[in-house]
Formats: sequence, C-alpha cells, structure tokens
Amino acid sequence: MDGTPTMADLTGSQGPAAPPTPPVPLAALLAREELGLRQIAGPDAAGTAVQWVHTSEMADPYPYLLGGELLLTAGVHITGRDGAQAHLDHYVTRIVAAGGAALGFGVAPVHDTVPAALVAACERHGLPLLEVPPQTTFSGVARAVWRLMSEARHVELRRVAEAQQGLATAAARPDPVPAVLRQLAARLGGLAALYGPDGTELQAEGRARQAAREALRELTGVVRRATPAAPASAADTAGTTHLAAYALGGGHGFALGVATEGRAPGDHTIAGAAVVLLSLLTGEHQGASEAARSAALVRLLLGAAPEETGPLLGSDTWTVVHARGERTPLAAPALAAALGTGLVDPGEEVVRLLVPADRALAPVEGWLLGVSAPAAPAGLAAADAQAARALRRAEATRRPLVRHHANGLAALVAPEEADAHARVLLAPLGENATLRETLRTWLSLHGSWDRTAVALSVHRNTVRQRITRCAALLDADLDDPDVRMELWFALNADR
Repeated sequence: MDGTPTMADLTGSQGPAAPPTPPVPLAALLAREELGLRQIAGPDAAGTAVQWVHTSEMADPYPYLLGGELLLTAGVHITGRDGAQAHLDHYVTRIVAAGGAALGFGVAPVHDTVPAALVAACERHGLPLLEVPPQTTFSGVARAVWRLMSEARHVELRRVAEAQQGLATAAARPDPVPAVLRQLAARLGGLAALYGPDGTELQAEGRARQAAREALRELTGVVRRATPAAPASAADTAGTTHLAAYALGGGHGFALGVATEGRAPGDHTIAGAAVVLLSLLTGEHQGASEAARSAALVRLLLGAAPEETGPLLGSDTWTVVHARGERTPLAAPALAAALGTGLVDPGEEVVRLLVPADRALAPVEGWLLGVSAPAAPAGLAAADAQAARALRRAEATRRPLVRHHANGLAALVAPEEADAHARVLLAPLGENATLRETLRTWLSLHGSWDRTAVALSVHRNTVRQRITRCAALLDADLDDPDVRMELWFALNADR
C-alpha cells in the first residue's frame, strides 16, 4: 500500500451508491390515457409522488403500509351504497397516518360508483382519490407505475453518470477545486461551497439566499468536528432550501456544503462523487505515508544527511518548483494536487514545491512556474536557487513555465538584463541584420575566414570587409578573447 486514500477510505463505504429509484409523479400516472384514471378528490396531483403500489381490502390497512403507496381497493369492506361515514373517515385518516400517497378506488364489481362519503373524507383529510374504471385492472395500474419508475430511474442514472463524468473532467482542470464546485453547483442547481476547519468559506460557486448560506455554514460544523462520533454527512432545511453537509476525507476538517431549492434522488450520489474528488484535492495524498514523512522530518532535525531521508519521502531525485500566482487559502494545495505532490511550502510570496523528478510537469493555469533541474537530496539547495532564477525568467518573459538549463554563466543573468545589455552593446550595428549574422557566424567558427565564407555562401574577402566594418562600428578589438565572449553572449541574447 502506498498510503493513497481510496474511495472507501474517504466515504467510509465502497463509494457513492447508486441513486434510489425516483418516485413517480401522480400526475404522470393520470396522464396515461390507457388507464383511464380520474382524480375525484384531494389536493392537486402535481405535488404528489408515488413510491409503489399496494392492493388491500383490509378495513384498516395501516399495519401494512410503509408510506408513499398508491393504495388500490375495490371497497369490499365498505357496506351499503355510501358506507358508514364514521368508518370511512377513520379509514382515510389511517391511510394518511401511514403516509399513503393516494387511494385508488376500483369501480365494479363491488360498487358501481365511488361512495360519496369516501370522496368527502378524502377531500377533508387531503388524500388524493382516484377512480379506477372497470376496464382497468389493478395489476395494470401496478405495471404502469413500475414502468414509469423504470423510465425515471434510467433518466436519473444517466443524469448521475453525466454529472460524475463532468466532475471528473473538472478535477483534471488546472484549477480543480473551483472547477469541481462550479460543476457540482450547476448539476444540482444551487450553491456548492468548501469550508475550512474553522468554518471559513474558502470557495463557493452558485447561488443561495444569505440566510441559507449562514445556516449551511453552521450545519457543516456538525461534520467538521474532530471526534469519532462526528457524522460523515448531515442534512437540514432553511425555509424552502435543502441543506446538506459532507465531511471530506483525510481528517483535516474540510467540509463540503450544498444548498438547493429542490432535492432529487440522485443528488446525494452526485455530491458523494464530489466529496471523493475534493478529498483528494484538499488532502495530502502523495505516495509517501504520513509516518514516513514524519520520520524524514525527525531525522533531518536530529542531524541526518539529506540523502538518508530522501528515500523516506518516496523518491531519490527531486525537482524544485517555485510558483507565483493566485493567493487564496486553497491555492497552494490545489497547485500541489495539479503537480502531483503533497510536499508544498505555501510561503508568503512564492509557493515552493518538491516534485519527484520522474513526474512530467506542465503549465498550470493562473500560475508562473520556475522549475529546477533534477537533483538528489544533497543538491536541493542548489536546485532551489535554480528554480528561483527560472521563476524570474518566467516573470520577465510572461511564460507559464520556465525550466532551468545549465548554460554556464549566461544562466545566471535574468533575461531582461541580458536583453538590455545586448541592445546597448550592439546598438552601433543598427538594424543591419547582415552584419549581425556575419559577426555571429564568424565568432561561432572561431574567427575562420574561409569557413565563415562557406557557411554564408560569400567570398572570404566579403567576410573580411564585413568583420572590419563591425570592428569599426563597435570600436572593439575583435582579437581580444574577452571582447569576443561578450559579443557572443550579446548576439545570443539578441537572437
């Protein structure tokens, strides 16, 4: 094991579970023309959802209901044309108390019409009542519900899969933390916010009312507690806003908060995927274990040589990176995650990182990077200086990533200083590209007239004339090695 947290480590399970089967809107069932169902009492079907179908002729179905059912009955227990008012009132209240979603009454063969007392009781207690025509069987209603559930589940699974893919893509962006939060907020249609161990809102994407944001921050305190009894997630409401808080893995006290106006069955699964990704992005997930890193630090403090402690950190050769860019609380951890390392010093002005030398480095959006040459632990001090110089060149040239190249003394001069020196030294040559190219070629061939003539495809006397002209304009002795060295440096900077 290399110490990298798995999905099970971060969520306390085998990863985000599949979303539960979505309920079926009662309105969708009423819209099925082949069923011929008609609502004759109770509140508008638009606000009612059916979890499953149950058929019962019991006078008191309460013990057999789980909640959310469309209860179907032919009214066998109802005697007389309209039934006893008190009995039907009690019957409806028991269904409501059990959490039944709606009641479907089958017309014929027991009753020719729906008893008026039942209609009145359902209207009084707010239970939707459907009339099931004689040609529609109860099993046909059940099949229609299962079919609608299957279609809804397929749609929800596809939504969850697309959301998880979008979150994974966002995590691979140069700015992974805000990108994941932005993707999560868009997928859930609300606010997604990341909170630090002290409850500070570090990053937020999306929108929510201020009261909901304050309630969400307080809710995250439940999951941010550093106690074994702290739950992995918590939920609440603030008015009509649904709130959910999730602890991020790694034990660092970070938490994800989500605020939405609605709540779909797959939302928890989508948020779970975001929790895993944000746990990796905000936690220390490098290959070396925490125990090995602590051991390396202790040994260094007790006087061990760097080469003895380097292997404990997971690599024998390192690259030093200096970075300058955005300065937010999560900027340095996010940069470290993008570069694939957990060894980072945020610093006040410059972020410094140690990256295993075998790891490919690429520019990171929003940052200027200076990269050293690979170095063993004993050479990290020199590599640190190389990275600092490379960062200065990156800032001067506005290039996102500049690597150190061992080019002798020239590498010690900042590019802007070299350019300024070259402009002054070569100014007497003006914009004469022919003279500059002839002088560069002649110096590169160690002052050989014949080889320079061949390289430039001109006569050797032409070369002599041009070099003599350069010496006169520059007022310089071109036989002096120091002069040649200075001109060579300037011509390379000019190129």
